[in-house]
Amino acid sequence: MLKIADLSRQRRLSDAQAYRAFVTLPNSATATKVLRRLVSILRFYASKAWNASTIMHWTELYAARKVALTTASYHDLLQSSPREDHMAHRKSSRTFTIQASDSTRPHLSRRAIFGLAGSLGVAMPIAMIGAARAFTAMQSVPLPDEFPVCGAAMTGEGLSGSPRALTLAWNATSVCTAAAPVAKERGVFAKHNLDVDFINFGGSTEQLLEAIATGKADAGLGMALRWLKPLEQGFDVRITAGVHGGCIRLLGSKAADITSLKSLRGKTIAISDQASPAKNFCSIVFAKNGIDPVRDIDWRQYPADLLPLAVEKGEAQALTDQDPRTYLWLKNGKFNEVVTNLSGEFADRICCVLAVRGSLIRAEPATARALTRSVLEAGDIVAHHPADAAAVYSGYGGKGPLDDLAAMLASHTHHNHPIGAALKRQIASYARELKEVNVLKRSTDPAKFADRVYADVLS
Repeated sequence: MLKIADLSRQRRLSDAQAYRAFVTLPNSATATKVLRRLVSILRFYASKAWNASTIMHWTELYAARKVALTTASYHDLLQSSPREDHMAHRKSSRTFTIQASDSTRPHLSRRAIFGLAGSLGVAMPIAMIGAARAFTAMQSVPLPDEFPVCGAAMTGEGLSGSPRALTLAWNATSVCTAAAPVAKERGVFAKHNLDVDFINFGGSTEQLLEAIATGKADAGLGMALRWLKPLEQGFDVRITAGVHGGCIRLLGSKAADITSLKSLRGKTIAISDQASPAKNFCSIVFAKNGIDPVRDIDWRQYPADLLPLAVEKGEAQALTDQDPRTYLWLKNGKFNEVVTNLSGEFADRICCVLAVRGSLIRAEPATARALTRSVLEAGDIVAHHPADAAAVYSGYGGKGPLDDLAAMLASHTHHNHPIGAALKRQIASYARELKEVNVLKRSTDPAKFADRVYADVLS
């Protein structure tokens, strides 16, 4: 059998030869290999949020060239003349039929393969709904018995019957969680056969994670820099996706001439609590810039709504918190924006995550997958339609003028929701940084920690 590496040392084949290789696959067992490889690659590129036209173009050209070449005969590929290649291409472009070596064996067309790939429930965000529909709409044929495809996978999400009822914990005052009401009001949960109720959780993070771990809630949306420390303690809760970045701001007093990190050495920063994600983030940034967040900064706690008053009275020279409050405070003209969690090396970092009860992931992986996909698709809606998302969020208790809420959502990176290895790298980076500022234990291994708290439900 020809391997891609072997081929690269010989010569590149034309598209006609690649098509010819694909349409002459000898039997359904070979087609099975093509199918497995095609589905895995589609999943990968779907996770990168490629649009529908790109996926369709790649399917026609790249799959034919790369996937088929791993299963076709080297001799068959390289012996045809240019004219034969041309004729084969013309014929295959019309039929794309894989002929079985035995006339009694069911045949499988390329179109059927793509149709099956679509029906397997590839993790496509909202930009790729058109491609998924195109795949599943393609003509299919009966499958040979030897295809190792389970019945649940063939139903897309694997959720049939009545909608699966779930409970999602969130904080209705945090604009970071806008994807949740958008998923509910714009039919994304319903599309994935989910009936999701919300719990507006106002307790501590430990209580929230305990509620998820013990089944009082099935999943939750929250901030990574608040959740990682409690997750270190071993709650049976797993992060399944990053949701977005960009909701933490450090604001310096104009009256105190606070314009940079260095100008805050020896100064007081007002915070809402000593374990807040804003404090954790700013501590990381200070440490990276040679400022000791323990010795060189005085962190003073106030009720969240009174942070700007503390600065105005001179009790603090800066404040740090998250949107919507910090965005609205910045607009009053009394503050300089010193840093955000999209500044510099953090531009591609996420701040908010979706986490699911571990027992639910183990018992109902299709449900965890459907929920995760729903939140990511809703995030894409927020990214592309921030004004509509602001209106939806406002109806669930979001505070602030609609124009301001829309501007906040547009300033966040709701299009950026890493999964898989990319998300594990970010979790490991945060773990490493939180160790350096004495939030996580010195004995915690960042890579092992990321492996433990993340669950890949989309592969």
